[in-house]
Amino acid sequence: MTDAILLTPGPLTTSAETKAAMLSDWGSWDAAFNALTASVCSDLVDIVDGRDEHVCVPLQGSGTFAVEAALGTLVPKTGKVLVPDNGSYCKRIVRILGYLGRQAVVLAHGEQEPADPQRIEAALAADRSITHVAQVHCETGTGILNPLAEIASVVARHDRGLIIDAMSSYGALPIDARTLRFDALIAASGKCLEGVPGMGFVIARRTTLGGASGNSASLAMDLHDQWQYMQKTGQWRFTPPTHVLAALRAAVDQYRAQGGRPARLARYTANCAALVGGMRTLGLKTFLPDALQAPIIVTFHSPPDPAYDFADFYRRVREKGFILYPGKLTAVDTFRVGCIGAIGADTLRAAVTAIAASLREMGVVRLGST
Repeated sequence: MTDAILLTPGPLTTSAETKAAMLSDWGSWDAAFNALTASVCSDLVDIVDGRDEHVCVPLQGSGTFAVEAALGTLVPKTGKVLVPDNGSYCKRIVRILGYLGRQAVVLAHGEQEPADPQRIEAALAADRSITHVAQVHCETGTGILNPLAEIASVVARHDRGLIIDAMSSYGALPIDARTLRFDALIAASGKCLEGVPGMGFVIARRTTLGGASGNSASLAMDLHDQWQYMQKTGQWRFTPPTHVLAALRAAVDQYRAQGGRPARLARYTANCAALVGGMRTLGLKTFLPDALQAPIIVTFHSPPDPAYDFADFYRRVREKGFILYPGKLTAVDTFRVGCIGAIGADTLRAAVTAIAASLREMGVVRLGST
């Protein structure tokens, strides 16, 4: 049976080489595995040119584990975090801060509105007790791209800490630690690097992480403790995701051989163009204007036709070999289609054909707004 193509923001479709890397077993304390960990962490820092001031701390679990670990470790117990909120993953950060007992200041934006650097600057100027800004770079609830460089400049000018959720942008969209100041950048193995899910990581400013001892209320989520232990022993504190790391090593090797970040962005941009062009030809409408759309995942308005039902639509498209994502918006009925993974533009064009056939089978006639 052929695997379905995952048109999602992660997990995503991986290459045969990445899958094959998981066929070997590794000892978690073995010198060869420790060397594997060190090599991956070194390359992850290099992808954002952060070697001078930053270190990579890997963590077992999904990207959200790493987000919670970064917030809980790098924000002091008395810290106060500004969260520009224009989507579901911003709201998740606010929820995490509540669990951690850290103060959150929510700067509400519309779901079609990028985070506004001027409003962030005004909020920081008005409240000197804000210690950090937690910014989602690409909000995959909609696919919107927030202006990270401008926001980082504002945060640096006010001398506050910046924690970036770069889950769906790291490895594809430009982020350069030499010109963009941040305390932490958070991503995961199963996104634009095209590894498999199971490992998050935090690229943290070395001096900030070094001063974060005692902040975390969780042993498992304490990035400072994880970093210190790895520095001393080369090992993970607790059982590592050995096969996930081996797959990531293979994925990063392919990433570099294929041309690194510029090549990855070019392929995803071509994928996005093929998808959006094809869907618009069918009559389906994107939720975001092109100027705000990141080439990671695209949100489409659901057809305003009584014959349309997402569960039926999903099933029919899946039978044709493609797995879609439901919408994440509360006020608008949508669905999402990812552009990332070990796929090319031809795959997205085939997906559009499958979507068109599925809608015809359902008797859906009205595809655009009424």
